Amino acid sequence: QIQLVESGGGLVQVGESLRLSCATSGLVFGFYTMAWFRQAPGQDRTFVALITGRSNFSEITDSVKGRFTISRDNARHTAYLQMNNLNPDDTAVYYCAANPKLDSTSRSSHDYTRWGHGTQVTVSS
Repeated sequence: QIQLVESGGGLVQVGESLRLSCATSGLVFGFYTMAWFRQAPGQDRTFVALITGRSNFSEITDSVKGRFTISRDNARHTAYLQMNNLNPDDTAVYYCAANPKLDSTSRSSHDYTRWGHGTQVTVSS
């Protein structure tokens, strides 16, 4: 059974940091592109970052570039999202997702076939 489990969310103050983790099981982790999406209240789910399986090529959406970093540990079957200098606009539920197309750089949620249940990140001013 394939599972993606996010952790690391919480309530922080402006300027603080969080590190989200996405622990996976049941999939050939190294073949999947892993990504983070987020959904703020009343808004659509949007792309945040992705990292490919073989080359560790990564992409970050412009609104968080320079503050967020995506990484992965293939030996631990886990992906990470390091979030620094958080601001209230970053408040959302953050979802981990897996794309089975090898080395895909798709930012479309439709291409991600496996999803976690999300972890809440709240940034208080």
